[in-house]
Amino acid sequence: MKKKHLAMTLSRLEGFRNPKPELEQYRTPGNVAAELLWMAHSQGDIAGRVLADLGAGTGVLSVGACLLGAEKVYAVEVDGDAVEVLRGNIERLGVAECVEVFHTHVSDFSMRVDTVVMNPPFGSQREHADRPFLIKAFEVGDVVYSIHLAKPEVRRFIEAFVRDFGFSITHRVTLLFEIPAQFFFHRKRLERIPVDVYRFQRM
Repeated sequence: MKKKHLAMTLSRLEGFRNPKPELEQYRTPGNVAAELLWMAHSQGDIAGRVLADLGAGTGVLSVGACLLGAEKVYAVEVDGDAVEVLRGNIERLGVAECVEVFHTHVSDFSMRVDTVVMNPPFGSQREHADRPFLIKAFEVGDVVYSIHLAKPEVRRFIEAFVRDFGFSITHRVTLLFEIPAQFFFHRKRLERIPVDVYRFQRM
């Protein structure tokens, strides 16, 4: 499968039916998800590996990892509405045997994995909302792929935070993340915000 085909496939998955602003439930765009997954695939961090998708939402990263040859993906998601869509997406794409769904908060997940993939909350609605995701990722995996806002202050925080947990940044790619208007506080029909896709590795 080529990256372009992967992006198109992931773009066609069902998104959130009832997105919750307090959980910052924005669908991960197919091109951004494909970029993260392709980076992981090219580094040998997906095929034949066991992965965790923390805050899996509707399963975009989980499905993509399975399509790229993951042995197993643990999809961890706290929201029941999202889990319902996630299960439908993995059934439709024929990857149900590859994905095990954990309907729980990321803090309660404890399985060791080879690789973590995630699109955590940016912290726009609740400050530091991404920290439990980063802490758990560094606890359960040795390689982590994550998406964060491409702002100087966020980059400084990420650089210090990962170092404190014994990880280093090996890759960082900046992309535009499209957010369609879906909440009452959105002013634009479509917002494009720059994000960084990171690869962290335990030192």
